[in-house]
Amino acid sequence: MAIPEAQLTTWAQIGAQVTSQDTYATIKLALENEDAGYAGKRYKAFLQGSYRNDTNIFKESDVDVVMNLDEIFSYDLSQLPPAQATAFTASHPAAQYNHNHFRADVLAVLNDRFGDHAVPGTKAVTIKSFHDRRKADVLIAIQHRKYSRFTNLGNDAHVEGICFYKSDGTKVVNYPKLHRTNLAAQNQATAQWMKHVVRIFKNARERLITEGELEAGIAPSYYLEGLLYNVPVHKFGTSYADSVHNCLAWLSQEADLSTFVCANRQYMLLDDNPDVSWTTANCQQFMNALIALWNDW
Repeated sequence: MAIPEAQLTTWAQIGAQVTSQDTYATIKLALENEDAGYAGKRYKAFLQGSYRNDTNIFKESDVDVVMNLDEIFSYDLSQLPPAQATAFTASHPAAQYNHNHFRADVLAVLNDRFGDHAVPGTKAVTIKSFHDRRKADVLIAIQHRKYSRFTNLGNDAHVEGICFYKSDGTKVVNYPKLHRTNLAAQNQATAQWMKHVVRIFKNARERLITEGELEAGIAPSYYLEGLLYNVPVHKFGTSYADSVHNCLAWLSQEADLSTFVCANRQYMLLDDNPDVSWTTANCQQFMNALIALWNDW
């Protein structure tokens, strides 16, 4: 048997938006404090993750916010010829106000506004839920640039992302805006079917976790979006049942998952870097559990 169309239709629906928007507005207002140490510098607070990408489901509660400083940036010069890399380094001295200063100033603002409800974690600062405010994670980051060309004439070429540091000092670079843009374009190409199927996959994941068939954390939403981003456009459409069946069949029987890219197209989807890529074992475990759920419904 397969999962009925009626169940898939329920799972395809977008989750609650109002409380997440209100939570984001509250945090954004706090971060835009005119007395903050970063006041007067170029920065922006923005949503990322499921709520920003319109793939959230009803069971999801966390709101992901990026507090990003554009006043400075980290960089990757690995694609530049030596002469261009040397020219770049010579023209970009170390910043006076760096990520550590920015992080300290953002933490001061969050502690002042939310008190003990603001809890620093490995990657982000968690803002605990309170009354109608949802739980939120605030990622403190600076701009990142991956250069493919640099000249002092101003006609350089780079891909823009964000950079943050984990509590152990590990540097992590990601590209949330590229992820969002590419995901939206692929969703448009599938006549809006892809994001519906993403939500179906995510609700199926929650069902599997509830039934003890899948461990929580095995299949993060970000990677499910990336997985379905790689599925050919013609596998979506007609009905939810057809779309899910076609996606599962292609993923399990035809696709070479080792060639899959993240939706930002800057990393491989399956790789050995757990900070930016999904592990092959976890991906396969999720796929096996989802196929079993589909077949044994």
